[in-house]
Amino acid sequence: MDQASKPTARPYRHELKYVISDGEHAILARRLKSALTQDKFAKKNGGEYLIRSLYYDDPFDTAMEEKASGIQVRDKFRIRIYNYSDSSIKLERKHKDGQYISKSSLLLTRNECEALLHDEYGFLLDRPEPFAQQMYGIIRTRHLEPKVLVDYTREAYVYPVEDVRITFDKNIRTAMRCTDIFNPDVPTYPATELMNSMILEIKFNRYLPTYVHTLIQLGASQHVAASKYVAARRYEFC
Repeated sequence: MDQASKPTARPYRHELKYVISDGEHAILARRLKSALTQDKFAKKNGGEYLIRSLYYDDPFDTAMEEKASGIQVRDKFRIRIYNYSDSSIKLERKHKDGQYISKSSLLLTRNECEALLHDEYGFLLDRPEPFAQQMYGIIRTRHLEPKVLVDYTREAYVYPVEDVRITFDKNIRTAMRCTDIFNPDVPTYPATELMNSMILEIKFNRYLPTYVHTLIQLGASQHVAASKYVAARRYEFC
């Protein structure tokens, strides 16, 4: 079987999240555009790009319940694509411990992704990457299944010192239980609790450089535990 690529795994990083208004975004984006560089995906796509994630959870919705309950150490699992394309398909596990995160990912071929969507994950045992073997065990023992599609547009900036990455995730929408990840015409709906707002994420290694900290002063905005996954699934429990 062809292998799309070797996996990537990043060490623990800090992650701060804020729910901000359009007005706050306008101020921050103006500062960042004049001082930082947009990431390569944003440059290639005229400043922002679409991300679609298909989140997985177990039959007990453990990932959602742990997030909603404020559990500090937890995992999320997803398949992620960009601009509805199959040119880069990632199977990811995001591990969170307080404000620290680590992420492991595996690039999939289109055929492998389709197999996974049909609950056929044995190909993971044929891949040489340790993360593939780990995901086989997790999917099998926890009975992970696709739960919800989440779409949003991302505007991203980077700063080399401490590998800082600042992203604005806008127009967050859900397709609910649909799993047709490559279909650009899937009906989607605004994630209600994030309407008229967006999520600002700030990621960095050991510390946030003073220069960047000065650029992103947020006034009255508060650091929050915002979750696109949980917001997208609220429709099911209304």
